[in-house]
Amino acid sequence: MHAWFQKLLKSRISLSSQHEEKASKTSVLTSFSYTSTSSSSSSSEPKNPPSALSSHLRWRRKYDLLVCHSLADSDIEEAKGLVSFLEASPRSLRCFLWQRDVCPGGPMFTEFCQAVQESHLQALLITPDFLQEEWCMYMMNQALAEGPMSKRLIPLIQNVSHDQYPQEIKFFFYINLSRNIDRGYSVINTTVLKYLEDLVKNERTHDSNVDISHNGLSWKGRSDAEKK
Repeated sequence: MHAWFQKLLKSRISLSSQHEEKASKTSVLTSFSYTSTSSSSSSSEPKNPPSALSSHLRWRRKYDLLVCHSLADSDIEEAKGLVSFLEASPRSLRCFLWQRDVCPGGPMFTEFCQAVQESHLQALLITPDFLQEEWCMYMMNQALAEGPMSKRLIPLIQNVSHDQYPQEIKFFFYINLSRNIDRGYSVINTTVLKYLEDLVKNERTHDSNVDISHNGLSWKGRSDAEKK
């Protein structure tokens, strides 16, 4: 267990450094892009983001997607590739990669449970190494406990046969990254957007029902008053 935590710490430090370097480069590029666009009269206006991404419902949680994976080097690289794809423009999703984003000095289990609560969805990168690590099974069960029927869990399988698929999530549809990884990444992005769009749609339906109910009560009260 001690060796596991050492490997986690070493991997996280490396990943955090890469993330800071990427953020610095992105900041410079963004500043340059903004300056160039502002100074050019022929540049086109940026497209408005989808309503799901600009909705206040999205920002009620800190992350759009939390990615769970094992400590195997291949799984770490796969998770980093997925997160880079989802965070890049124009997708610009907010991802939690626990080796990169956990608070320094915080209890690991507490930090992860808090991240689950602060994320709209959780993706499980299920590989042979994932199935062998107790920590990964703990993460899976925590994600399930948050809402097993809430459509917030996205199983991703890679190099895992149907017989190896965890019994705890056997009723969940999964995305097979082994067949076509580019298509799999696109499906994950679409799934996250669909979830956020449904949040917006459900709120509009709720608000509409409230307005109808309110107007109905107002009309009833007016009719009663007229009778008097």
